[in-house]
Amino acid sequence: MEKISKAQIKLVRSLQQKKFRDESGLFVAEGAKCVDELRKSFELVHLYREGENATRTEIEQMSGLRTPQGVVGVFRKSEDSEYSEDSDLILALDGIQDPGNLGTIIRTCDWFGVHDIVCSLDTADCYNPKVVQATMGALARVRVHYVDLPAWIKEFKIQKSKFKIFGTLLEGKDMYNVLQSSINRTSSIVQSSIIIMGNEGNGISAAVRQLVSHPIRIPSYPKNAETSESLNVSIATAIVLAEFRRT
Repeated sequence: MEKISKAQIKLVRSLQQKKFRDESGLFVAEGAKCVDELRKSFELVHLYREGENATRTEIEQMSGLRTPQGVVGVFRKSEDSEYSEDSDLILALDGIQDPGNLGTIIRTCDWFGVHDIVCSLDTADCYNPKVVQATMGALARVRVHYVDLPAWIKEFKIQKSKFKIFGTLLEGKDMYNVLQSSINRTSSIVQSSIIIMGNEGNGISAAVRQLVSHPIRIPSYPKNAETSESLNVSIATAIVLAEFRRT
């Protein structure tokens, strides 16, 4: 196992910033479990373990965590891959800003068998260390694509007209009623669907909103009760995906 140098410590620290991740094509992950999971899909460039080839001080210098976990891995970013031909459900993210939310959403997609996430260009970087840590290794199995989202939806719809475009909107129809009524008409409502989740504060952008064919919302309980204005987007994503997979 390689010995660590000051230059390598500096490199690892620089990967906290998107500019240097983009320039080097590298990203960093911490913790034995996260590193081991990512090794299944990403090229491991450097590996540092406390007590083997790095001291506690060196690990702390490289770490972006408040409590370093003793293992730091540097990986090469993957090239943007094609969408899986057998994807029956695709998640689209429109302007998600919080790294913790994005990481949790990627992890949730992994759980529910959603293998492709399509992100607008202003969505947080999936290789941000905070995102990587929040995924707990799920990034190894979920492909994240960055696109001009309105243009991508239009083109995708032309190529695969069978896909339905669902979007979570405050003025949307009750998700449970929409899916239940659809099931009564056909058993394939959740087959070939795109679900769009919007920005934490502003929701789905106007350009993307006009492309939504099935506006839905998660109803509060009980109906018309005074409650919070909205749900956290990562929690809302989990609820929506659970319902789609249940049906």
